Amino acid sequence: MQNIFEGIKDALILLTTLDPEFYAIVRLSLFVSLTATVLASIIAIPSGIVIGIKDFPGKKIIIRVIYTLMSMPPVVIGLIIFLLLLRSGPFGHYRLNFTPTAMIIAQFCLVTPIITGVVVNGTKERGQDIRELARTFGASRTQTLWLLIRELRINIMSAIVTGYGRAISEVGAVMVVGGNIRGHTRVMTTTIAMLRNMGEYSLAIATGIVLLLISFFINSLLYYWQQER
Repeated sequence: MQNIFEGIKDALILLTTLDPEFYAIVRLSLFVSLTATVLASIIAIPSGIVIGIKDFPGKKIIIRVIYTLMSMPPVVIGLIIFLLLLRSGPFGHYRLNFTPTAMIIAQFCLVTPIITGVVVNGTKERGQDIRELARTFGASRTQTLWLLIRELRINIMSAIVTGYGRAISEVGAVMVVGGNIRGHTRVMTTTIAMLRNMGEYSLAIATGIVLLLISFFINSLLYYWQQER
């Protein structure tokens, strides 16, 4: 119990002292997770809508693959990305391992099927009715897609929030491809894991509290935007 109280005290100290190293970790955490979520959303939202409303050969198999990838262990995704980016791998010449870019790629691969799966589920319920309405008014394909995105915005925002929550809380994949290098690839989740191994429990709890506060703030903004829309 003492560790928890010490953690709360240390969290307040971290937030008020403006420690440069800690805030660099916070900035990198937000940059990696938000970038991965935005890039994943650009691909996953239209893909999820199309898969949800259209009937085509192999649709059930594709959905099963998406659901499988949604529950795929993050450390496995991290290992696959690491091997692909290894110097002897197919993309080794880019030398991306142990860089923030590799962490974004790993989180992108982790988040994309999650957002896609949630959007597919939401689209299957109402997507066809919205599509028929758009067809009645003579809307083009692009206009139909925008109408679907607008009418399914609650499901889409839920998908984005779910994907972001998965990205910001990720440890295994970013640890494998990023290496938790101080001042370069160290994010809040890997910092917590490192502090726990070092026995610095109160500081680990403090970092966790800050992570929760940031996640609460980001999710509150998304929720507010969803309500305003």
